[in-house]
Amino acid sequence: MGTLEELAARARCKPNIQTDADELRQANCATSDGRYVLTTFATDRGQREWINEANDYGGTYLVGRRWVAVGEEKVVTALRGRLGGMVETGSLHHSGGSKGSGGGGSEDHSDHGS
Repeated sequence: MGTLEELAARARCKPNIQTDADELRQANCATSDGRYVLTTFATDRGQREWINEANDYGGTYLVGRRWVAVGEEKVVTALRGRLGGMVETGSLHHSGGSKGSGGGGSEDHSDHGS
C-alpha cells in the first residue's frame, strides 16, 4: 500500500483531499482519463465494510491493498494500468434493508430523527 499522496502520484493526479480521518482518507482526482475518487483505509476490515456498503449504490471500483478508486468503468480500467488492483462492479439494488452490521459512515440511508 502507499499513502493517499503516493497513490495519487502513481495515478498522475494531484489529490483534492476531502476526508482526512484516522480510519480513511479520501480525495477527488482528475486526470486525462476522467474524474474519480481515491480512498485509502487504515485497516483491511474498514476497507471491506466501506466496499460492502458502497456496492449497494452500484458503480465500478478499482480495489487494492487498503485503497479503492471509484469512477466510471473506462476511468477505473485506465487507472488499473498505473495502480494495479482488481476491478469490482457494485450491484445497484435496495431490497428494503442493509446487510451486515450497518455501522458508521452511511450518508443518507435513513431518516431517523428530525
